[in-house]
Amino acid sequence: MIVGIDIGSRTIKAVAFKNGQMLDYQIAESSIDPHRQALEMIKKYHPAKIVATGYGRHLAKKHFAQDLITEIKAHALGARFFFPNCCTVLDVGGQDSKVISLGERGNVINFQMNDKCAAGTGRFLEIMSTSLGFALSEFGEAALESRQDIKINSMCTVFAESEVISLKNQGAHAKDIAKAVHISIVEKIISLLHRISYNNEIVFSGGVAKNSCIKELLQQFLGIKIYVPPVPDITGALGAAIFISQGIGHQDKMTDDNVIN
Repeated sequence: MIVGIDIGSRTIKAVAFKNGQMLDYQIAESSIDPHRQALEMIKKYHPAKIVATGYGRHLAKKHFAQDLITEIKAHALGARFFFPNCCTVLDVGGQDSKVISLGERGNVINFQMNDKCAAGTGRFLEIMSTSLGFALSEFGEAALESRQDIKINSMCTVFAESEVISLKNQGAHAKDIAKAVHISIVEKIISLLHRISYNNEIVFSGGVAKNSCIKELLQQFLGIKIYVPPVPDITGALGAAIFISQGIGHQDKMTDDNVIN
């Protein structure tokens, strides 16, 4: 059995993989000691090999993983597992966003990242939902119920939160502000997509893909269907497991790390 582990900024994801099939997965909030937490999560699998991706991949390689892979290639492989013909992957996680353009055979030909700021990411959604009094899990559905157009001008988390507070004090409804927040995020995602050549089969991965409003607004603004894996959070961990199961492993590690870091 092979295990792919994705140690992200907000959560840790593990996927058990064997004979081309995903057997099990786990998702947990990241702790103060992520590599020990990750090791504890995967002990029950007794894996023959472990490959790591995400922010903590080098830490995992130092302590227990046999190999590592960049998030770019991991999400490309994971997305192709669920949607074999996809050529564009949009990954929005806890602290960064990425768009990845793939060739016909699934090779990465281009990518763009927004990794300098948490604007438009899962962390941004967490802060905005808390400010408006919604649980994160219900934030997207609440935004979809809005029928009013309000504009959020700033994507800086600090300034956007100030705008939200100001709008509340002006009497704006929380659901209408929630929709404005979601629209601002989608506009930022679309601007990232426009930096690469994307096609009409976009796979949306990462934890933010579970937000129904983000997906719906992307479809409306782009005029195409957005495809979401059954459990979008684990796409990177799955891709990591696929990477080593295909026997690619160590030979591509240095090239990929130099591209991303």
